[in-house]
Amino acid sequence: MRLMFIGDVVGAVGCNFLASKIKSLRERYLTDILVVNGENSATGNGVTAASANMLTRLGADVITTGNHAFKRHEAQTIYDNIPHLIRPANFPEGVYGRGVHVLDMGRAKIAVVNLLGTAFLEPLDNPLFKIDSILENIDTPNIFLDFHAEATAEKKVMGYYLDGRVTAVIGTHTHVQTADERILPGGTAYITDAGMTGPEDSVLGVDIEAATEKMRLHIPTRFTEAQTACFINGVVVDFNEKTGRANSIERICVR
Repeated sequence: MRLMFIGDVVGAVGCNFLASKIKSLRERYLTDILVVNGENSATGNGVTAASANMLTRLGADVITTGNHAFKRHEAQTIYDNIPHLIRPANFPEGVYGRGVHVLDMGRAKIAVVNLLGTAFLEPLDNPLFKIDSILENIDTPNIFLDFHAEATAEKKVMGYYLDGRVTAVIGTHTHVQTADERILPGGTAYITDAGMTGPEDSVLGVDIEAATEKMRLHIPTRFTEAQTACFINGVVVDFNEKTGRANSIERICVR
């Protein structure tokens, strides 16, 4: 089977560009499953019902998030009504939403897990301990982790920690695609960051002038989406659905 993962989609610009390309991309890579990180899919970041529903209409089987999971005031309603929209599982008990979604594809079940790193981000539950407890309760070998983290070292640790225990560890959050995709020794596909989907001539999707002004003057600045030509970043993982081991991982970069 093949799973396509699309890196952080930025705003309406990114959603619209993905809409124009996703059909041909899925046909090109012959994918069975589509997972999209949508935590920045709403204008101004976060996820709204409108942006989540658009990604669903584009074929997203699971929508993952990250540190902007609860950015919008209607977040609880969104998570209650969209079961395939997940947030990092290492938020404390009692937080609404789910951190795991299991797809029943008939011939196989696919579990998608979302976790947030703690280096330079929220001081949440230790993601290594959390993934251990999650794996005890998943009854399929086909497990994909979106690890939304800032530090590359934290992502590397997670990759090796889970090598041979999950199908893939896919890093997100930095919006810059890394060139270190590989199959780890135990059969787990890994990449430090899948990249972003949205305006390429930008600062992580943000208008260049606004981002520069913030760095120059250190004053509150309203960030807006850049209105430049877009690209799509992500990966395709080919895996054996009987064993959960990855056969290959290929980066996507479509302009």
